[in-house]
Amino acid sequence: MIRRALAAVGSIVIPVASFGYLVQRGAARLLDAPRTLPEEATLGPALDALGGEVLRIRSRDGLRLAARWLDGEPVDADWPVDPREAILLLHGYSGSIAPDLVEYAPFLRRTAGVLGLDFRGHGGSDPAPTTFGLREVEDVAGAFAWLGERGVRRVALLGSSMGAGAALAAVAVLGDGTLAGPEIEPDLPAGPTEPPRPRVVGIVADSASSELPVPIAGRLRVPFLRRQVAELLFAGAARRIGEDLRATEPIRIVGLVDPVPILFIHGEADTTTPVADARRLASAAGPTAELWTVPGAEHGRAHATEPLAYDDRVTSFLRRRFADTRDDVPIIGTQMAPAPDGRS
Repeated sequence: MIRRALAAVGSIVIPVASFGYLVQRGAARLLDAPRTLPEEATLGPALDALGGEVLRIRSRDGLRLAARWLDGEPVDADWPVDPREAILLLHGYSGSIAPDLVEYAPFLRRTAGVLGLDFRGHGGSDPAPTTFGLREVEDVAGAFAWLGERGVRRVALLGSSMGAGAALAAVAVLGDGTLAGPEIEPDLPAGPTEPPRPRVVGIVADSASSELPVPIAGRLRVPFLRRQVAELLFAGAARRIGEDLRATEPIRIVGLVDPVPILFIHGEADTTTPVADARRLASAAGPTAELWTVPGAEHGRAHATEPLAYDDRVTSFLRRRFADTRDDVPIIGTQMAPAPDGRS
């Protein structure tokens, strides 16, 4: 009887131990996103055609981040490109910003200059865990500082998947840039002053998930309990880095983004993050948010599915946001000021 009992316990303990090991391994892989995607190997000519400046900028916590700046192209007679406006382009989990630059920058730069950023641990940026927006906020803060040094005063964010969540988290954590800085003590000796950071005028959130485990569960190759396994993976990842990755997941912070307008875009055929997630986020964001769903589009494929409609919808949204916040200072030229020295 005792032997049978021990054998029964052993048959349970071994699978549980194996499952625990798999969860730990999965949590480690979650934090270690692939730096590049296979299809990026062929993008060199397309990136060369875009031109621009290849940059190294600093995240707020000191990491070196790879980026590319593209000047705006004033090709529309009814839209004067203002050198004080920019669009920050943020990519999803795994890979660099290169595919998004090739896909989106040609139409975005007709509205404003475009800064494409490799998140930490991605592309050519410094190694670091991928935290799904939690620490990537520091990368966005670094991009804001660099844009402020370039003379940019208004910025819109366009993020896809993880990049959409990071965009929402950045505005929730860093603010939209409209608050005045602290008053300077008049008795202190004069010193260098920080350039003003840009005001965030709008966010385009493409394929955003309401909760972080949702897209991970959608990709797991297990027959059942996908959501529960995904939650265990995030719990394991949190133990590894000592912080809760879900602290800044979109559903928890999207209400803090108001009054910055948000355009949510989501594919109706998205099986990674169901379109119900976008509806949930748009509802939680309040009256300044709008939702556009694209029939037949899979995860992150809305632009590929309806390129002309996507270009028109996003361009109209961004230009409304910039126009509503433009002041009376005359626009002179279309080029940015020279980049400051020591940016790397």
